Amino acid sequence: MRTGARAAGLMIGIAADAAFGDPRRGHPVAGFGAVAAALERRVYRDSVGAGAGYAAVLAGGAVLGGAAVARLVRGRAAAETALVAVSTWAVLGGTSLIGEGAALAHALDDAALGDAALDDAALDDAALDAARARIPSLCARDPQLLDADGMARAGVESLAENTSDAVVGPLVWGAFAGVPGLLGYRAVNTLDAMVGYRSPRYDRFGRASARLDDVVNLLPARVTALLTVALAPAVGGSPSAALRAWRRDAAGHPSPNAGPVEATAAGALGLRLGGTTTYAHGTEERPSLGSGPAPTTADLHRAARLSRLVAGASGALAVLTAWGLGRSRVMRGVRGCLSR
Repeated sequence: MRTGARAAGLMIGIAADAAFGDPRRGHPVAGFGAVAAALERRVYRDSVGAGAGYAAVLAGGAVLGGAAVARLVRGRAAAETALVAVSTWAVLGGTSLIGEGAALAHALDDAALGDAALDDAALDDAALDAARARIPSLCARDPQLLDADGMARAGVESLAENTSDAVVGPLVWGAFAGVPGLLGYRAVNTLDAMVGYRSPRYDRFGRASARLDDVVNLLPARVTALLTVALAPAVGGSPSAALRAWRRDAAGHPSPNAGPVEATAAGALGLRLGGTTTYAHGTEERPSLGSGPAPTTADLHRAARLSRLVAGASGALAVLTAWGLGRSRVMRGVRGCLSR
């Protein structure tokens, strides 16, 4: 890929996501999910091996498909840039994620009577139900079991984790691996969301998808955590508190990647996250992350702002990384020619 084409494509794709959000019709990720669901119906067995084959076919197909299309446009700078841009826009979900988090915060604001603090006795039931209706767009928790404070906590935790999954992860892989990295990362992350649960159906079948998602997110999660530490002052927080929460609490989280991003978010926002978490497949008792109070609606607004800042910083970092890698390849080629 020509020098600058990948960087320019990433920049255009990031701008498209900021301007338009997710494609309203024919979303490629939704199409991939439909294919994955159809294949699952055909190949499902309560077996680790069957699940590994399922993940290999779908994730490998996304990577190979991306590589094949990238090869077709190789040498044509405009086409290369356009391909990266479209792929980036298709796999990024930052604008929609942050919009949903902010919308949940506003719905909880509407549910509160006047300036009263969040308290179930002082909430309008219809407005609270409207807030609950937004929860499935952010996470897989049962909204009917959440009060206002529970929804605030769910929103803060989901914004932290999904900023890594929906924004930083694809950009990191796009910067280093181009279109195959963008499409492959999103395929793996989608499979984890579909079958990576510790439920009776997916405990074995989804194990390979879940472990593969852990591997591909090792670097993006830590980039997200570092950016969260650096940007803590922008939301009234302390970098040292965010770093301290990372070092002290992240390892206790059952996910090796959600731990760092949620712990640093808790520290940056001065909150305590974790506790009883109920999903469709069961209830988990999560360890405490951070040492402050539990989140309120005001903190959810701050979490959305932090997510937006981390997304912007990761976009700039991805573009600069792609540009630097392209320049270094050109310089190695020039030195090779001169040495002959």
